[in-house]
Amino acid sequence: MALKIKTDSDMTEGSIWKHLISFAVPMAIGLLFQQLYNTVDTLVVGNFVSKEAQAAVGSTGSIINTVVGFCAGLATGASVIISQRYGAHDDELLSKAVHTTISVTFILSVIATVFGLAVVDPMLRFMQTPADVWDEAREYLVIYFSGVSGILFYNMGSGILRAVGDSRRPLLFLIFSALTNTVLDLLFVLVFHMKVDGVAYATIISQMLSAVLILVTLSREHAAYGIRWKKLKIDSVSIKSILRIGLPSSIQSAITAFSNVFVQSYINAFGSACMAGYSIYNKLDAFVLIPVQAIAMSSTTMVGQNWGAGLKERAKQSVRSAIQISLLSTVVLAVTAFIAARELLGLFSPEAEVVDYGIRFIRIVTPFYLTICFNQIYAGALRGIGDATAPTVIMLCSFVVFRQIYLAVTKALGFGFVAVALAYPMGWIMCSTLLFFRYRGSRLFKNETEPAADN
Repeated sequence: MALKIKTDSDMTEGSIWKHLISFAVPMAIGLLFQQLYNTVDTLVVGNFVSKEAQAAVGSTGSIINTVVGFCAGLATGASVIISQRYGAHDDELLSKAVHTTISVTFILSVIATVFGLAVVDPMLRFMQTPADVWDEAREYLVIYFSGVSGILFYNMGSGILRAVGDSRRPLLFLIFSALTNTVLDLLFVLVFHMKVDGVAYATIISQMLSAVLILVTLSREHAAYGIRWKKLKIDSVSIKSILRIGLPSSIQSAITAFSNVFVQSYINAFGSACMAGYSIYNKLDAFVLIPVQAIAMSSTTMVGQNWGAGLKERAKQSVRSAIQISLLSTVVLAVTAFIAARELLGLFSPEAEVVDYGIRFIRIVTPFYLTICFNQIYAGALRGIGDATAPTVIMLCSFVVFRQIYLAVTKALGFGFVAVALAYPMGWIMCSTLLFFRYRGSRLFKNETEPAADN
């Protein structure tokens, strides 16, 4: 008889710090490798193609995230419902939620592909993409959206596993996929002499492989969260719960990403060197924020399981511990990025003007990174107890409405580069403040005898 290794995790008992860290570390490593997708693309085109190609690949992120972010929001909703049902040990409802999630992903894949391809040209025009960047940016986006289903299935499938406390297997699949992407990037560009199209094909092939791996794993899983392909259908109760939590997150993610298209248009006005500098700054920024993202996702699962099990005080302690861990890790990485900015950014581009622009962004933004810890943890905690609307509204107001007003006002007043770079920190501060008050007024702090988990 084969020895079965336990891959899920019951977070309703045991050390909170141990659960948070042991669950977050594989997720952080996963996020690290996930960042390698676009980071390797940027490294390769920046060093072996051209500044314009680097600007093209880097400037498309907000367009991609608008489409993918909407679908990722639904994955968040599914993950919360699955974690609550897992914590409540309701195998029947858990199975229905999983099969509903996979069924919806098939539909989303078709919609995302068609919609993504349709908006490429309008979005590039809206961003005022410079002529020397346009063709390569368009080529990258068309190829990416043609294979967007890979990242959607991976996100949904890994969300299922993480909801039951398994962050190890999604990590292993992602590492394999990221390494494949790196090899294909170098092969297509250096050996086959492809340009932006080479890194785009490398990305979608790698993402497809990660999707296949995650689906095969779930198909072979004998627990209640495993996929039984004959049972695929949309359960009305499950889809309503998923949409109630996930749809606000989807709208928030999509609108926030779309608002970044506005920000990108302000960046584009400074020329291709600034676009490329902003692109490499974003890559370093993404790496610095990996720990807080991992801890936030970890705490969402932990809060969801404990809320589903009726352990309110343990859920609150999970939030406090998550904030402490995220603050500590963010300080260490932010200081490192600030001090070693030139050396780190120099890895992405040999051009001094591009690196100088990236350094300016880092010097202005990194002092504000600690504020991100609070809005990420509080938003995740609220979603963990089923309150997805409040963080959605607050983030939309802070990251979209406030940020666009800020940019319009500073532009009208004639402010320049520094004002544009401060658009993100100002939104972070506002968001963290509002989410703190919402969290303190949530059901976690009300005198209820039993939390009403969303089953």
